[in-house]
Amino acid sequence: MSPGRWIAALEPAHACAGRVRWRYRVERGGALDTRSLRRAAEALRGVREVRVNAAVRSLALSYDPALTDAATLASQLLALPPPGRAPAAGCAPEPALGSVLATGAALLLGPALPMSLRGPVAAANAVPLLGEALDDLLRAGITSHVLEAVAVAISIGRGDHVAANTTSFLLALGEALEHSIERRSDALLSQLLRPADSEVWVEREGRETRVDADAVQVGDTVIVATGAVMPVDGTVLGGEALVNEATMTGESVPVARRRGDHVLSGTLVEEGRLRVYAERVGRQAAAARIADFVAQSLETKGQTQLDAARLADRLVPMVLALAAGTWALSRDGRRVAAVLQADYSCALKLATPVAFKSAMAEAGRSGMLIKGARALERLAAADTFVFDKTGTLTTGRLLVTDTVALDPALTPADLLNLAASVEEHYFHPMALAVVEAAHRLPEREHFDHAEVEFIVAHGVASEIDGRRVVVGSRHFIEDDEGIAVAPHAPRLQALEADGKTLLYIGWGGTLIGVLAMRDQLRPDAAATVARLRELGVRRIVMLTGDLPERARETAAALGLDDYRAGLMPEDKAAVLHELAESGARIAFVGDGVNDGPALSGAHVGIAMQRGADVARLAADVVLLEDRIGHVADAKALALATRALIDSNFRLTMGLNTTILGAAALGALSPVAASMLHNGSTIAILLRALAGAGLPRARRRKR
Repeated sequence: MSPGRWIAALEPAHACAGRVRWRYRVERGGALDTRSLRRAAEALRGVREVRVNAAVRSLALSYDPALTDAATLASQLLALPPPGRAPAAGCAPEPALGSVLATGAALLLGPALPMSLRGPVAAANAVPLLGEALDDLLRAGITSHVLEAVAVAISIGRGDHVAANTTSFLLALGEALEHSIERRSDALLSQLLRPADSEVWVEREGRETRVDADAVQVGDTVIVATGAVMPVDGTVLGGEALVNEATMTGESVPVARRRGDHVLSGTLVEEGRLRVYAERVGRQAAAARIADFVAQSLETKGQTQLDAARLADRLVPMVLALAAGTWALSRDGRRVAAVLQADYSCALKLATPVAFKSAMAEAGRSGMLIKGARALERLAAADTFVFDKTGTLTTGRLLVTDTVALDPALTPADLLNLAASVEEHYFHPMALAVVEAAHRLPEREHFDHAEVEFIVAHGVASEIDGRRVVVGSRHFIEDDEGIAVAPHAPRLQALEADGKTLLYIGWGGTLIGVLAMRDQLRPDAAATVARLRELGVRRIVMLTGDLPERARETAAALGLDDYRAGLMPEDKAAVLHELAESGARIAFVGDGVNDGPALSGAHVGIAMQRGADVARLAADVVLLEDRIGHVADAKALALATRALIDSNFRLTMGLNTTILGAAALGALSPVAASMLHNGSTIAILLRALAGAGLPRARRRKR
């Protein structure tokens, strides 16, 4: 970078009509004064809004496409000369802290200085403020910085050094507090969204090699074995496995995948081993999207924050007019200085973003990641909650509900013990459910058996008392083992109609019984639904790709207003569009890859802790703990944040209007006006920083 340039390079990160974001780079040993850069960029023709984030070296601009374009803006930014006040390298936070210390020292020690030094010290403390005010005046006209600088200048001119130093100190303190909470909340977001490293087995030149997931290429043969998450989208070349696709389809029972079948990243291999031809390699893209979401969440301002800033800017001329009117009527410079000491801008512009970030930090500590102020605003406004079923309202773990013995010589307990005796060597979700149910029996019995044979994607087989016993799917029992199932069809169909999954048990060539299972509701699902209604949610709906019978049973158990079953991913998005067209403000809660379109299309999307990467990326809110109760916690936090911002707004308007009126009438000196205005501003800011009224009790109870 040449000495006359400010930015060494701009790397495009995202662009769309009217908006562009770059990652910037400065020369080694150089520095970037983000505040000055923001103001310089705002002054470029056609620029509407600028956001600079030093933590991720991101520069985002919204602009009018009719007046400029991304290429023109990039060339103009690269040509910007560095300002003379740029801070030293690696010392972004220190200038604000140094200003607080300097102005605080002047305020405390000023009265002890000789009279001849008090004026120069007050003027020196005011130099940064006066410089910013001059920049604002030349670039944007009269702003709150200009009013503050004029007030300080009048106080210095009148010899009221205490008022000047007080204003300088409190303004510096407010800026330092703002930077502090921004850094802390930004760091929290960046940490919570940092992707985990992973490695993948690939087959290259006839050898299996473990490589970093980012190194997987299209065309590679990827090896995925029991317990591994599918790292790519592709086609099975060989092998056979049971794959849990709940994150994709919502189906709680794993499915068999073999040669020629398509598999999706994010699904889990429960049992078996597959060789997969990689068609879509998404780890690098996923990591980039995670970083992009971090940057965007830090850059995005909520509508409330933008409205507050615009209102503050509109009130600046009113304060100036009041000062002019006060001078015209009283010819009293003291009153004018007192009026100019107070304005609405600081509290309005600072308290709202601080409240948002305080809420986001509280959410993170409570087990929720909220990606920006807009997510909080939309969550507070949501009146319709739409839930995915499997893995969201349910645990995704099966529970044995019925033990149906079809052999008169066997009791239901005998049947369950027999099945558990061979299934205890297996780790399929259905096998785990059988063993767990057997352990709950009053009389646990173990049937001696021969070595257990595992038939991947079908079931298990062994011998008991010299007769072959098989436990598995209907296809395995009926087609592979030749055991008649049809005679019991009416009874089995009744169980399936209740939304239950069946496990068939054959012994000696005869069907001796079935075990019926269902996905378990989360223990706190009903309480969460009830609490959402208490928080003002008008309608609660469930969408699922599961069978209608299972969906109907779940909806009835939870008392939901409506449900839709047998849906594909695009169907879920269509249902949300239909609800939105009717005027609903929708919060969608899901965990699967198939929920990505719905999460993106909702007013606010909420992803479960065990959700697929795509769901977590598409969501506005990510639960960091596997508790559906956090959905209601997030709604309560959003409502409390809105209440905090509203109350801070009322306090700001009421206190500053009172201070301005009293100052104009001569009831307040400049010192008193400065103390009251800046003191109230800091108090409101600290109130926002502390998150006054934000819910914390539930977090402490955990």
